[in-house]
This record gives sequence, structure tokens and C-alpha cells, in this order.
Amino acid sequence: MPDAPESSSAHLDALLLRAADGDREAFAGVYDALARTVMGLACRILRDAGQAEEVTQDVMIEVWRTADRFRPDLGTAKAWVLTLTHRRAVDRVRAAQTSRDREVRAGMLSPDRDVDQVVEAVERSDERRRVHHCLEALERLQRVPLVLAYYQGMTYLEVARSLSTPEGTVKSRMRKGLEKLRACLEAGS
Repeated sequence: MPDAPESSSAHLDALLLRAADGDREAFAGVYDALARTVMGLACRILRDAGQAEEVTQDVMIEVWRTADRFRPDLGTAKAWVLTLTHRRAVDRVRAAQTSRDREVRAGMLSPDRDVDQVVEAVERSDERRRVHHCLEALERLQRVPLVLAYYQGMTYLEVARSLSTPEGTVKSRMRKGLEKLRACLEAGS
């Protein structure tokens, strides 16, 4: 429901203050004016309509129960309700992330490691060995800038300065080095 003209900021503030005194009709006005906006904000944060509906319901119940905490001298009723919404939705996102992190940690500690994890670890190790071998096969002028850029995280300009070499030269050497590295890795050395 879009905000109606009678739902102006001052009118909404007054409704919320009346709701704080237990006026159910005033709360119904607050609900009608803000429920759709609360749902929209919750949806944008949570990216899940079902969870956003739950947050909307929780927030509107919280508004009814804690309306006496609203202070119009500190902000509008809409801002207060949307702040409650934002906090509640972010808390839900954090709780979900914490739960996923806990599951990942538990899975990593599990003695029954999945065979796929072992295979992946072996493949990563083999890949690192191949990259190291191919890097060693490059000429020093091509290898050093690549190592500085990819392993030390330097930019072209930082690599050029550290090697006292023009930036264009460094870019050219890195490009040729990457081409040779790719060819070496594709050859399956």
C-alpha cells in the first residue's frame, strides 16, 4: 500500500505516539502506512521473500510492543521503524552466515573427510608444483615481474619502480612471460 497523503510524516508520528498509549486503531494506521515499505527493505537485505515476510511480522510486533520508545525529537516514525527493520534483517543475515560458517568448520573437523576433498587437495598441490616448475623455466626478466605482481600483489607501476625499469617494459615482459607460462602449463609439464 503506497503512503497516502494523510500518512504524512507528522501524521505517522502522531499515530505511533497514540499506538504507544495502546491505541489499536492508531497502530493499524501505522501498519497500513509502513508494512509494505518494511517488507521492501527486508526483501532488499535478505533477498528472500519468505524471510522478509517473517522479519516484517517480527518488526511490526516489535513496533506495537515498543512504540513507547519512539522519540519524535530524534527522528520520524518511518525512520525509526525502518531502523528496526534494518537491524532485524541484518541480524538474520548474520545469523545465517554464522550458521553456515559453523557447518563448514564442523565439516572440516570431521574425521570422515570426503574423498573429493582429498582429491582436490592433491590436485591443488600438483597444480602449484606445475606452476612453480613453469615459472622456473621462464627467463629471469619475465619471471621476476610475474612473481612480484602475482605473489607479492604489486601493481605494474610498483613492479617497475622496484626493478628500476620503465612500466611499459615491465608490462611487455609480463605479457610474454604469461604467454610462455600458459604454453608450459597447457603442455602438461
